[in-house]
Parts: sequence; C-alpha cells; structure tokens
Amino acid sequence: MDSPVPAAPDIYAYYDYQAFLRDSYAWRKGVNANFSFRYIGGKVGLDAGLVLRIFQGKRPLSTKKIGDFAQVLGLSKRRADYFALMVLYGRAKTEPEAQQYFERMLGFTGLGGKQLEREQYEFYREWYYTAVRELLHVMPFRGDYEALAGQLVPAISPKEARKAITLLESLGLIAARKDGGYRLTDKYLTTGEDWRAFAVREFQRQSLDLARHSLDHTPKEARDISTVSLTIDARSMEKIRERVRRFHQDMLEISEQAGTGDRVYQVNLQVFPLSQPWAGGKS
Repeated sequence: MDSPVPAAPDIYAYYDYQAFLRDSYAWRKGVNANFSFRYIGGKVGLDAGLVLRIFQGKRPLSTKKIGDFAQVLGLSKRRADYFALMVLYGRAKTEPEAQQYFERMLGFTGLGGKQLEREQYEFYREWYYTAVRELLHVMPFRGDYEALAGQLVPAISPKEARKAITLLESLGLIAARKDGGYRLTDKYLTTGEDWRAFAVREFQRQSLDLARHSLDHTPKEARDISTVSLTIDARSMEKIRERVRRFHQDMLEISEQAGTGDRVYQVNLQVFPLSQPWAGGKS
C-alpha cells in the first residue's frame, strides 16, 4: 500500500524565503524525482549551480527572478505576492525597510497563524501594553478605563487602555476573573524569532523616550538616572554584559520579594561605545 503524499509546505507559515525554498524543494523532489536544480535552472534561466546556492541560502534570490521562481514552484497569485514580500524582507538593507515588508506580510491575516503573530508584534510596538499588564498587579481594575489610563506616567487615553486590555487578554497574558477584574497569567512572549528583533528595538526606543520624559517630569527621589564614561576592552565589555544579566536577575528577585508593590517602574540599562576602537592598542 502506497504511503500518503505529505502536504506541501504552507508558505504562510514562513517569513524566511530561503527556508521556504529548501522545504519546497525537498517536498517536490519527494513527489517527483525528476524535479532538480538543473530543471529549475532551465525554467528560470540560471545555471544549476547558482540555483543550488540560492536554495542553500548561500546566494540571495534576485528580485528580477522572483516571478520566475514563483512560477516554477507553482504558486498562486496570492501566494506569489506573499513570496515576493518574503524575498524583499530577506533582502532588506535597513531596519525600517525590513519592518515595512514584515508588516505587509502580517497583512495576510487568518493564514498560517498570522493573526496571532500580528497581535504579538503589536504587543512590542507600544510601551503601555507592558505597563498596563504590570499595573494590574497593583490596581484593582473593574472596567474603569479612564482611571486605568490616568494611572500611567505619562498618561494614555481611555481608548488606548481598552486596546491594551483587549490585546493582553487575546494573547493570554491576562485572564478575566469572575468578579469582573483581571489576573496576570504565567504566560510570557519570547523573543527568539528573527522578526521580533526590530519589534523589540522599537519598544526599547520608546523606553528611552520614557526615560527622557522622567528626567523632566519625575522628582529625583522617585527615580535614579545616572551615567558613567569609562575606557575598557572587548573582554571587559563581556564582563559588564554578564554583570548586567546578573543585575536583571537581582531586580526580578527584588520584585518577587516586594509582592504586589505600589507602582510600576521601568528600568533601562544601556552600555554603548562612544568611540571607535583604537588600532594602536594600549599605550
């Protein structure tokens, strides 16, 4: 009895076009032994060796060949459009450019789990989603969005507060209680996927803006903003990174010991170079 033919890779489950090419080739080769890099090269007008390197991820796919590759893979018009966005996303030279194509890929909602990932991406785009979630540790919320919005510094609008509660609940980061309030769940969003890198960086930029706001609007006794400039080498930098990681853990332990606390704090730690490495070494 013949084994059932495995399903073709779902293009909407991918953001990496090279991973999609590899999986698509493996699937098509399993279905049709005559499907080869030489065959693909003849269809798209490229040398078989170059096609191999493209499928291996060793050479980028030229934007001029996107349509040819979509055709040889048998993609429908809509899937070909998504494939083109994947290639443009993979070839993007700047973060804003990559973000533009990624957000357009997220526009294919309802396909391959994109709706959930669209919501996860949204979570990192606004600082107040995290703040609202943490505020529920402290504030008994029963649907008064105006009070919830006004509790944050800087204050947000009641509409934004409602949006935050809706998103947090849909992501499973909070759950409704029988008394009409909300409790925090144990669920967290990870940042392992490549696309989350620039989403998290947007959150970090907003955190830096909040620090500037605090410098002008928060009393000294309620904040601690300090700076230091120093000369170190690469080995010392790694030691600092390790100390920062340990400090993060210390802060989480302090937070656990504090219980519910009485307010939400944002802690930013930045270590960055103010000069290029000096080629002459130490004097």
